[in-house]
Formats: sequence, structure tokens, C-alpha cells
Amino acid sequence: MQRTGVAAGSLLAGASLLEFLEACGTTTTTNTSGKLTGNLEIFSWWTAGGEADGLNEMFKIYAQKYADVKIKNAAVAGGAGTNAKAVLATRMQGGKPPDSFQVHAGQELISTWVKASKMEPITNIWKDAGWDSVIPKDLKDIVSSNGDVWSVPVNVHRGNAIWASTKVMSLAGLTESPATYSDFIKLLDKAKSLGISAPLALGSKGNWQIAMLFENGVLASGGPDYYKTLFSGKGSFTDSKVKEALTTMKTLFDYVNNDHPTLDWDGAAQRVTAGTSLATIMGDWAKGYFTSLNLSPGKDFIGAPSPGTKGNYVIVCDTFGLPKGAPDRDNAVAWIKVAGSQEGQAAFNPKKGSIPARTDVAKSLFDPVAQSFMDDFKAAKLVPSSAHGSATPEAFATGLNDEMGQFVQKRDVNTTANNLQKLADQFLK
Repeated sequence: MQRTGVAAGSLLAGASLLEFLEACGTTTTTNTSGKLTGNLEIFSWWTAGGEADGLNEMFKIYAQKYADVKIKNAAVAGGAGTNAKAVLATRMQGGKPPDSFQVHAGQELISTWVKASKMEPITNIWKDAGWDSVIPKDLKDIVSSNGDVWSVPVNVHRGNAIWASTKVMSLAGLTESPATYSDFIKLLDKAKSLGISAPLALGSKGNWQIAMLFENGVLASGGPDYYKTLFSGKGSFTDSKVKEALTTMKTLFDYVNNDHPTLDWDGAAQRVTAGTSLATIMGDWAKGYFTSLNLSPGKDFIGAPSPGTKGNYVIVCDTFGLPKGAPDRDNAVAWIKVAGSQEGQAAFNPKKGSIPARTDVAKSLFDPVAQSFMDDFKAAKLVPSSAHGSATPEAFATGLNDEMGQFVQKRDVNTTANNLQKLADQFLK
């Protein structure tokens, strides 16, 4: 929190103009020769492990191109972005934005800062860079609104993924992940018969993990078009396909660990590595957890589309946009170009554990699971995640989390469906 950019968001009244400019990083960004100078403040919640390493790789590229620009890493740790979003809100509302900031693709940006007229469109930057030829249209649509593009995707995580222990799979006599929920439930029963009391690992601290189970279930029961219609507010959450997804979840809860409310997603992943659970359904950041323990994909664990969702890709995507009033606008535009470049995404994503948003980055840079996901990404139907701020406004996603917390306890399908429809009527119409 004690970073220059954050300090700039809390200047004391009466500070001199010079002090204000120095704190905000507002300096000359183009000298008489057209060379970029001054500062570049990048705001994110990437502070640990592979995410921080990936960000640093992009900083290195930027520094090589613009050696006279001083980069300020204004990252705020904690809470999967919760702390960072609160600090960002204070700065944006106070008219002291960073030069650019990390934000999930879609509604997390569009229904907040775009709606509040706090962002510049990057449509011309996108067009000049030729990104239409290398970033899928479905993904461009997620970061677009009212005919303009508002942020550039730097990576893609897969929200509909299942991760399983090859050791436990072998004990169950299987080598491939289940294609349907029916097959998965049979596999869970088999694991229980082998003495694994909680074969489906779940960490539900904060409830967003259950919201991910729900959106994966809706995708499996209704398909991508149904999914998009539902989460855009044009469908009904009391529909039979939603109730089918909830009923499947209700069954899956019979196989999860009792301590799931006290665990986060990594606690669930740890159960898979320990062999006390067979599998977990989680985004592909789980792969980063496994590989950090020197476990090998294909040898120690498998990763595949979650049951019933093959041919579809739930997008959890980080992007960067251009705030209105960015103190160093020229430098921020240059940063956006680096974030969207082939070079930038090739450097960032292997460290982050994600795949590139671009389809022209060499597959050889990535592990076998990532390579298979890259192939899927090119061919699959892309759908935005509600749990991670792309498909729905934050108010709906927060309400969905709360409702999922109630559902895992009470397991009342009809009441949950009715409550979700009330949320949709309030926040999606």
C-alpha cells in the first residue's frame, strides 16, 4: 500500500502544484524529439508468484522500448483484487487515476468506469495495431460496448476446467477425465468405494468458487447461447435448464469435503495433491499451484474441460484500459500496445499460468495442458464468466455469491432459482 501511486490518491489539501504533479506522476511524456519520457504508473493486484513475475516481464519489454520512462508498479496485494479495487475506486472517484490498471474483461469495467465516463475508448489503438486478426471476435465483443473497445486482453484463463490426481484416477481404473456430469458422478462413487470420503475437493471461502460451479453447470445444461442469453438478463433463472444445473450441484455437494467454507481454491487443490480428493473444478490458475509444487501435467495431474462443457471456453480475462485524465497518457497508450503485443503476451503468460489472448503466440512456450487449451481457445465457443466480472455487473455477481453460499447449506433448488431471478430483475435488466 505504501507505493507512490497509492500515495498520490490521498494528497493533503493545500499541497503545492509541484507536489501534486510529482505524486501523480504527471510529467512531460514526449520531449521535443518525440521520445517518451516521464512516468508510467500501472495499478494491479499482481503481487505474488507467477503473476508478479509475468508483470515484471512486460515491464522489462516496456523499459527496453522506452528507457527514459520510469515505471511505477502500484500493485496492491490481497483478496483476489478486493483491496486493489477499493483503492482504485477511491482514486477514480477522486479524479486521480493511474495511467492504466488491471481489470477483468467486460462488465467489471464497462458497467462501472465506462458507464461513469471515466475511461477513454481504445478503438483506434486496437484498429491501428491490427488486433482483429489475432484476437477472437468473441473476446473482442466481451471488451466492447456501444461500438467501442474499452480494454485490451493480456491473457485468458479458463474457468471451466477440472483437475484430477492421476494416482487416484489410476486407482479407479481410469485415465481420462469424465465427459459428462453423469460420468463424473459415477467416478466420484467409485472413488468413495476406494475409501476416499470426499472425492470432490471444494474450497468455498467467499462463495465465488460455488458461483463458478453454477456457471459451469448452466453451460453444461444449456450450451453457450443459452448461457449468454441468461447472464445478459434476457433469459429466466427459473427455467428448467437452470434448475437442472442446480440439481446437479446439489448432488455434487454430497461428495465434497466438510471443511470447504474455511478453504479457498488452493486449499481444495492441496487436497488433490495429497490424494485425499480425486478432483477439483476450478480455473486453470490451479495448474500454476500444481506446477509450483514441481508436479507435472499428464504425469501427476490432468487438466481438461469441466464435465459437459467440451467445445466451450469460459473466459476469465485480465485487461488494461485507458482512464480519462491519465497523468501520462502517451506512456499509457504505449503500455496498452505492449500489453496487446505478441512479444508482451509471450513473455507474460507462461509466468502467469494463463494462455495468450492472441492466437499467434508460439505454443512451444507452454506446457502440454496449456497447449491443449490454446487449441481449444481457437476453436471453442467463448463465453464470459459471471463469477469473475465479465458477464454481469459486480452487484449481480456479489448477489450470486451470497445466494450460492445459502444454496450449499440449504440445497433448495426452487428457492435459489427464484432468488436468482430477483437478482436478475434488479441488476441485469
